[in-house]
Amino acid sequence: MNPVESSKPQWGASYRLIAVEKWKMKSAAMGRAATDALVEYARPQQGMHVLDLASGTGEPGISLAGDVGPEGQVVAVDLSAELLEVARERGQQRGLSNFSTQQADAHALPFRDNTFNLATCRFGVMFFADTDKALREVHRVLRPGARACFLAWGPFEQPYWSSTMGVVVKRVGGPAIAPGSQDPFKFSTPGHLSTALRKAGFAEVEEETRTVPWTWPGTVEEVWEYGQSISVPFRSLLERVPRHEWKRVNADVHAAIREYWDGSNVNFGAVLVFGSGKKL
Repeated sequence: MNPVESSKPQWGASYRLIAVEKWKMKSAAMGRAATDALVEYARPQQGMHVLDLASGTGEPGISLAGDVGPEGQVVAVDLSAELLEVARERGQQRGLSNFSTQQADAHALPFRDNTFNLATCRFGVMFFADTDKALREVHRVLRPGARACFLAWGPFEQPYWSSTMGVVVKRVGGPAIAPGSQDPFKFSTPGHLSTALRKAGFAEVEEETRTVPWTWPGTVEEVWEYGQSISVPFRSLLERVPRHEWKRVNADVHAAIREYWDGSNVNFGAVLVFGSGKKL
């Protein structure tokens, strides 16, 4: 995928939706360990009513729906109606009558106070425009005793990012993320997510960093094409690559990724931050 199409960073942009459809099976496989880790961390119980924020194409909401059982309910929310349509179809394919979607902004959730037993968010908390406002909204809609559980990216300096966007940065210079843009690594510094949760009113706050499998079931070339297609925060970086430089950039990225390829899969591993808090 080069040269990059010029576009504003939008999660529901047409180029990204095309990539979501093209790579949905392999993308799901790569993120499976992260999804499973968040579900385990959240400790869902039968009968719970769960809010899954920034759910995108449906995870971990779909997995949680299987755990809370027919008496439970999972509501997946996202800003992108297009991504939620993918999530809705996936839920239907799995026969999940307790999984529903609703387009909504985390900063103004359309739910009553004290509605949910659990809230989850996989790779979304970093992108809230006003973190404090969004987390206070999550706190509001939770019932007393309920937890909110978040998963965020660890540092940029880790295999997946260093061998892809990190290589581009070395070639074209400048920042990986444009100043003032949404930053996937906003909570990579230990303690930052905990501080945000406490500020929003959460108690019994926990935070930990883990490394989980992050494995692309395919070729080096595929995972780089996928990475360019879906990485919204890096659009400005990719657009800085001159047309005549793309051949060299691709060669450098492929060489870096190949260090993690075993002949069938690309085995990166992902350093992730888990954080949670309880509404008392």
